[in-house]
Amino acid sequence: MVVLQLRFLLVPFLTSIMGAAQYMMQDAALINYIDRRFLSLERLEKCNQDILDYVEEFRDFSKMVLSRLAQLNSYKAEVKSEVENLLTRIERAQRDIDYFGSVTHSNTCIEVHEDLVKQQLFEEAETKKKLKLMLNASCDHMLAGIKSLKIFKKTGDKHGSWMKDPGKKHAKIYLLSGSVNNVILEFANIMTFMESNHMLKAHKVTLPFPWQGTGHIIYQGFLFYHRYGSLNEIIKFNIQKRNIADQMLLPGAGRIPAYQLSPPTKIDLAVDEQGLWAIHAEPETEGNIVITKINHITMAVEHTWDTSCNSKDAEAAFMACNTLYVVYNFPSGGTSRIQCVYDVLDAVNTYEIPVLHFPKRQGSHSTIHYNPKEKQLFAWGDGSQIIYKVHTKQKV
Repeated sequence: MVVLQLRFLLVPFLTSIMGAAQYMMQDAALINYIDRRFLSLERLEKCNQDILDYVEEFRDFSKMVLSRLAQLNSYKAEVKSEVENLLTRIERAQRDIDYFGSVTHSNTCIEVHEDLVKQQLFEEAETKKKLKLMLNASCDHMLAGIKSLKIFKKTGDKHGSWMKDPGKKHAKIYLLSGSVNNVILEFANIMTFMESNHMLKAHKVTLPFPWQGTGHIIYQGFLFYHRYGSLNEIIKFNIQKRNIADQMLLPGAGRIPAYQLSPPTKIDLAVDEQGLWAIHAEPETEGNIVITKINHITMAVEHTWDTSCNSKDAEAAFMACNTLYVVYNFPSGGTSRIQCVYDVLDAVNTYEIPVLHFPKRQGSHSTIHYNPKEKQLFAWGDGSQIIYKVHTKQKV
């Protein structure tokens, strides 16, 4: 009887113990499952971090590749410019060798010397013919006087430039203030520019690289400017698309100021009836001004001329109808005057040209640009934006 009672007591007890053990096993399995899930989440987080690190490394790599490509384009332009400069110098050297050889040999070679001289004269004549074909020979007018001026506004720094685009039909005005800057102010027309609150109506165009000096020019929808921090790099910037269209290195330029009285400007770019020009000075020419014709489409040098105009006491210059006009002043400021003229086709007798004075104004100019479309000079003088009307006559 006692055994039977113990049996009835032990069965529920053992059943409860086995049930508790079963629950403990289920809890352990659940904990193990949760632990595995946490480990999976940690591995997933590490995987996400690895992906982020990879994306960041890829971005850095892309930036490096783009930087190398930009350097490659710069080197390409540099090599192209240097090769063209070398070919030009070789051609000059060959002509000089032929000439000096013709005058230093013995008298027994007189006939040979005469042939060399004739050959040299023939080559010079052929060169002039080619230049006349390249430059429109029908451009036959020259400055005879500066008739009047109008000060449109006084805004901006002491140094700067303002202009219209002579290659476009629109009436937009562009203001580039300062000798180092990277923001162009674009106005719908001259009336908008002259308003008292004109800055609120200006459209800002930001350049990828700042400019150096005040010798930039806008032509055919592009801004051509000397890049700040470079010796002689000229950038062609598409104003509408907001990107760099091309670039080049101007041989020999950038080592000394183009004009002694405007030291920030090492390269002065100009436009006339024939297109784009560059004006600068070189130590090898003892400070005399050098002018270069540039193809504005290909950014290639077409021809270079060493002029007799010195950069000493010069403050600005401009090109008009194949002719360089250099503006001089006093270091302390005074009446600006044009007293050196150089025509690339020798169509002007520069010794008979009188000194041309700028009227009704004392001071100095930071820049002067000729607008061939309107036959006017856009000047920047002591922070003022000025337009001069010019009088022309036939070249003699």
